[in-house]
Amino acid sequence: MITNPLLNMSPDELLSTTRSVRKRLDFSRPVEPELLNECLELAAQAPTGSNAQGWHFIVVTDPDKRAALGEMYRKGFEIFYGNRAAAEANLPADDPAYVATTKRVIDSAEYLAEHMGEAPVMLIPCIDVRTDGLNAAIQASIWGSLLPAVWSFMLAARSRGLGTCWTTLHLVHEAEAAELLGIPDNIMQGALIPVAHTLGLDFKAAPRRDMERIIHHDSW
Repeated sequence: MITNPLLNMSPDELLSTTRSVRKRLDFSRPVEPELLNECLELAAQAPTGSNAQGWHFIVVTDPDKRAALGEMYRKGFEIFYGNRAAAEANLPADDPAYVATTKRVIDSAEYLAEHMGEAPVMLIPCIDVRTDGLNAAIQASIWGSLLPAVWSFMLAARSRGLGTCWTTLHLVHEAEAAELLGIPDNIMQGALIPVAHTLGLDFKAAPRRDMERIIHHDSW
């Protein structure tokens, strides 16, 4: 199946350096279809609830459709982050390292919002059922049958020198995107993932806050 050389990384290196790539996406270089197919074949090996395999992946390369999706994403970004000062004002003042990192993330996200339509490939993962009005258990089951496959795709892409970024802000205009791509009413979009070769391959583990904040033993 694999016809292209993989980056020389251990599993731990792959897991800890698969970053959300925004400013280092190479918009000028096309992505080889065989690379995408290899990544998607690996994605389809992910676990899925009751072996339903209800995922679908829309690979968007048409320039006009990419531009339209990019504009939807930009509008979604403006809704949530248009007032950047207000967004940054809500960051925790008692953790300056986290604040500095998050400001850099917002800056790169703003860059991606302006350039999303230039990504050579957009991947829209979908699931063949909607979560509207369903209880938490059913929703968790549905998303748990899509997200592992998408993460497998992103790991496979990283190992082949491709960058990705999980985004969801185009879903503010989900119906418009569905009409653009001919997605049936019973199919739910999960994300919009730009895919491109990266400018350099030297990604590192990201700074993270103290693990004691997120690990709970036996109770909260």
